[in-house]
Amino acid sequence: MKKPVIIIITILMFKAFVIGQNQNLSNGDVFDGEPYLAIDPNDTQHLVVAWMGWIDVFNQFKIKTKTSFDGGQTWTSVTELPHTVSNYSSADPCIAFNANGEAFISYIDFTGTTPPVTGGVYLCKSTDGGVSWGSPTAVINTDYDGPKWPIDRPWMVIDQSTSGESTAIYLTTFNLNRTEPSFHPYLSFSNDGGNTFSSRYLDTIGWLAGNLNPFPMCSPAVNNAGVFHGVYPSFVLTQSLSLQAFHVSSDDGGNTLDHKNIPVQTEPATTTDYPNAKKAPLLLSDPADDNHLVYLFLGADYGNLDVFMIETANAGIDWSEPLKLNDAPIGNNRMQDMLWGDFDNDGDLVVSWRDRRNGTDGSYQTASEIWATYRAKDSLNFSPNFQITNETVAFDVVLESAGNDFMCIKMQDDIINTTWGDTRNGKLNIWFQSMTIDGIILSSQQLSPEKKLHINIYPNPTTSRVTIAGEKIKSITIYDINSKAVLTESNDSNKQEIGLDLARLSSGLYLVQVNTSEGILTQKLVKK
Repeated sequence: MKKPVIIIITILMFKAFVIGQNQNLSNGDVFDGEPYLAIDPNDTQHLVVAWMGWIDVFNQFKIKTKTSFDGGQTWTSVTELPHTVSNYSSADPCIAFNANGEAFISYIDFTGTTPPVTGGVYLCKSTDGGVSWGSPTAVINTDYDGPKWPIDRPWMVIDQSTSGESTAIYLTTFNLNRTEPSFHPYLSFSNDGGNTFSSRYLDTIGWLAGNLNPFPMCSPAVNNAGVFHGVYPSFVLTQSLSLQAFHVSSDDGGNTLDHKNIPVQTEPATTTDYPNAKKAPLLLSDPADDNHLVYLFLGADYGNLDVFMIETANAGIDWSEPLKLNDAPIGNNRMQDMLWGDFDNDGDLVVSWRDRRNGTDGSYQTASEIWATYRAKDSLNFSPNFQITNETVAFDVVLESAGNDFMCIKMQDDIINTTWGDTRNGKLNIWFQSMTIDGIILSSQQLSPEKKLHINIYPNPTTSRVTIAGEKIKSITIYDINSKAVLTESNDSNKQEIGLDLARLSSGLYLVQVNTSEGILTQKLVKK
């Protein structure tokens, strides 16, 4: 039978009042997305953060990393991972440590989503704590499964146990091509420390992901006994008339798989009602209990997206009923999304998400904050929700673009470390917060920006005319969202203010690239 979840509304002795300034890790000019954070299992003061940083108007991104050896108080300068092919673009980083404290980073490096698509998922290793990275190793390429391009959203977990598979590295991906059914989740695994990889389908006959859901993303985890676990969605009418979630596991490094059904609804009732929401679920394994798994997901049981959790105490044989974690009133017409969570080593659990309880309506396009909740290892109950971000951030249209689908939270020794992207300064940057579970802010300073060039664009948004002000401007080019140059202006007379008439341009988002004698700077412009 299912393990019951007792829902008791109590006020715990948990005081998480955020009073410091969140820390801007990326300081990019336009767009930084998909942050991921990892903590060295041998040194909780050793953190590595990665994100995809926008490089140029041709939509080229590189993976950038920073490392801290003092718990986030100070950070190294940015390291950029090189492309495997010069004109490729990178996306979707994921970082993990092995038991020896060596850091690994996986990411996509590819031509982009316009056919023909080439490239793949790659893995790099660092032996100096993430300050520098070795040459990339191919994990899975776009041509592994015909035209399906099985490289989307690689998630990586590494076995840190002392089991026979203690060198195992697992990466899950799914089809980037949404028009070539059948759709599959994929598992790539290495049992030699990341030197070589094998790949296979995670689904199989009777446990197929199917043709109807083109997003069969699998969330992976590995427990302290070295057992791989994953959960992926399925919609196959011959298997079930409704959407299902399947639990898959392997105790031999990925060579053989065992499948089980999760007999509870774990997806929004009508996903098309929330086209912009970041709806990816997350599977977590409890380091203190090899049989304890938690699955986090968004559900629309009460008319808007809320954060839910189910859990199993016997490695997936039985699962609890869904428990709503965000404590805003039921049916308050506010959408939550972009969830994440983590166990610390002794079984404490923290769950975070982007919260709109202080927004103005039930849409995706309203102000938001990052909130979280905490459950101690010896408790049945979660704390009241607490706010991680130190301000409410107004919605920005850039959040409707791809590349800002995830945040990341990690907890060790009762210290919560969080990274996320928001647009409080008019740019999508990566922010960081380190705090204890009783609300003491441990890291609150803002890091130095990567670039010291400055321009001013006003008014922004604009209905017609715009002025670009700055020193040593040589030329200005405005690009649309398809990277097409729509306006170019030279500054042969060395003016410090240049006025442009944008009346002929359609409403929408543009990028203004300013070429100065000291470098190139790009900023976002909104035309009403």
